[in-house]
Amino acid sequence: MNAPSTARPPHEPWRAWAPGVRVVVRRLRRDDDGTLLDAPGEPRYTDVLGDLLVVDETGVLVRTRHGDVHVAGADIALGKIVPPAPVRRPRPRPEDRDDDEDDA
Repeated sequence: MNAPSTARPPHEPWRAWAPGVRVVVRRLRRDDDGTLLDAPGEPRYTDVLGDLLVVDETGVLVRTRHGDVHVAGADIALGKIVPPAPVRRPRPRPEDRDDDEDDA
């Protein structure tokens, strides 16, 4: 009889990520009580995009525009490091626009 395996799970690239980088993580969708959402016609996965705060044995913590999201390692299907978010430019205020109509 073989002894129980102590080998680590297959390579999980998210374990090598350093906090501070921007990542996108594709994860399984679950409801608030942890039940997998896989109804016919509904997407099975959702993406989490943001700055990586924590990587530990349980998964990752990502700061998104909507708040911090913990993604369990078991739910991570794919993930990668992505470039920093583009700098958002403020929209011009109406009084700052250069309209030729005012000169008429």
